[in-house]
Amino acid sequence: MTDKLTVGVLGTGIMGAAMARNLAGAGHSVRAWNRTRAKAEPLAADGIRVTDSAAEAVEGADTVLTMLYDGPATLEVMREAAPGLRRGAAWAQSTTAGVEGVAELAAFAADHDLVFYDAPVLGTREPAEAGRLTVLAAGPVSGRAAVTPVFEAVGARTVWTGEDGAAGTATKLKLVANGWVLAATAAAGEVLALSRALDVDPARFFDVIEGGPLDMGYLRAKTALVLEDRLTPAQFAVGTAAKDARLIVAAGRAAGVRLDVAEASAARLERAAARGHGEEDMVAAYYASFEGPGAG
Repeated sequence: MTDKLTVGVLGTGIMGAAMARNLAGAGHSVRAWNRTRAKAEPLAADGIRVTDSAAEAVEGADTVLTMLYDGPATLEVMREAAPGLRRGAAWAQSTTAGVEGVAELAAFAADHDLVFYDAPVLGTREPAEAGRLTVLAAGPVSGRAAVTPVFEAVGARTVWTGEDGAAGTATKLKLVANGWVLAATAAAGEVLALSRALDVDPARFFDVIEGGPLDMGYLRAKTALVLEDRLTPAQFAVGTAAKDARLIVAAGRAAGVRLDVAEASAARLERAAARGHGEEDMVAAYYASFEGPGAG
């Protein structure tokens, strides 16, 4: 197999569209499908063939890349794509699907003779657009020639977690990483909310922690989105973050661990989404701190 592949990309949201463009930019032949075709149409300007069906996007492809909302959505789309799947093709499953979701997707892959790779990614809109994601991957060594060029096109680094994609080791690591991201983002929003409530200029807080162990670039970057009213376009949307938070809580519960911060983060995100912030950056959960007028 050459390094230039035919790749079918299913799902062209914030992440999927960026990944498809980077694959095309690396010289791969890319076909893309999205449930709402209009969202995929701009990819045609990048030399990507936009298809009417998932089956058409994956027909004869060396590699299928899925970047959809969650596990159930991915399973539904792959069932639609089944008539076009080539037996023996590689499937890089990059949706954050949760532990149970990955097991279901791996079972589908086995039933259709696909070489399954559990391959979620770390990163948001900007690193996705720059091809600087971190790919967390698990799957057999023998089939990696069909996915390594894909991972190299969309990411700056690939971290292999094992040879059995069905075991979900990459997804488990992704959930751990997202647990930290969600906790840090929730804390960033609450710092701003408390500052507002107590009439403290946030700049005073940043001055106090500057250069010390409590200072961090992520805190400053996320709070700036609120302070400068730059919540759209989202780097990682409130609605998607809420979904991931629930997957983290479920994974912990299944393992006998209570994750109070993740559960509270999920509730805050869902409250913010209910108030109309679902498509904004996840730090817009800040607005969930307020009741009544000014709640956002």
